[in-house]
Amino acid sequence: MAEAMRIAEALLFAAAEPLDEKDIEKRMPRGVAAGTVLDALKADYASRGVNLVRAGGKWMFRTAADLAWLLATGEGEAKRLSRAALETLAIVAYHQPVTRAEIEDIRGVAISKGTLDLLLETGWVRLRGRRRVPGRPITYGTTEAFLIHFGLEAIGDLPGLEELKGAGLFDGRLPQGFGIPQPSDGAELADDEEPLEDEGPGDPPTPDSATETFALTADLEPEEDALPAPEN
Repeated sequence: MAEAMRIAEALLFAAAEPLDEKDIEKRMPRGVAAGTVLDALKADYASRGVNLVRAGGKWMFRTAADLAWLLATGEGEAKRLSRAALETLAIVAYHQPVTRAEIEDIRGVAISKGTLDLLLETGWVRLRGRRRVPGRPITYGTTEAFLIHFGLEAIGDLPGLEELKGAGLFDGRLPQGFGIPQPSDGAELADDEEPLEDEGPGDPPTPDSATETFALTADLEPEEDALPAPEN
C-alpha cells in the first residue's frame, strides 16, 4: 500500500490536469485497487497545506481552503461575471437541459446573447442538443469543467433548498410548493431532446443559431452590477 500511495502521489503531482481513477488504476501494482489507495492518500493529506480532492469524477491536489488567502497576490484583475451571468449559470446547473427561452422564463427577464456566449467560453456550459418542439431550440447543460471549478464530485452535490436557506440566500416566506429541482447532467439526451448533428440542409435557423457558431464576446451588456466569479 505504501508503494502504491507513492505512485499515485507522483502521478497526481506530475499531471497537468485532474486524473480519472481508471487512469491511475493502470499504474497500480497488481491486485491493488486505486480507489483504496486514493482514499488513504486523501486522508494522509487532509491536514496538510494541499489536499487531495475529487471533483467531476477526477482526482487532483488543491490548496487547503483555509490557506487560499495566503496565495492571493492581489495582482491582476480577477475574472468577473455579471449578476445576469451568475443567475443564468445557476439556472442551467439546476434545470438542465434547459433552453434560452426557459432560462428567460425562470429569470423573468430577457438575457443578452453575450451572457450565454461568455458561459460557453468559460467552458462551464455546453450545447447539449435540440428540444423536440417547433423551432428546435438548443438545450444547454453544465460541463466537467464546471464541476472541477466549483469542487463538486457530481452535479447532485449542488446545495438543496434547506442548505440554501441556511446560507441566507432566501429571505422571507417562500411560495407554497416552492422547490428546487434535482439537477442531472447525464451525457445521454433526454426523451424530449435530439442530437445537434441532426441538422438538415433545409432546416431554418433557430433563435439560438448565432450562439451555436461560438461568436464569443466578453463585453457583456451591463444588465446588472458585475460580481466576482467564485474562486477555486
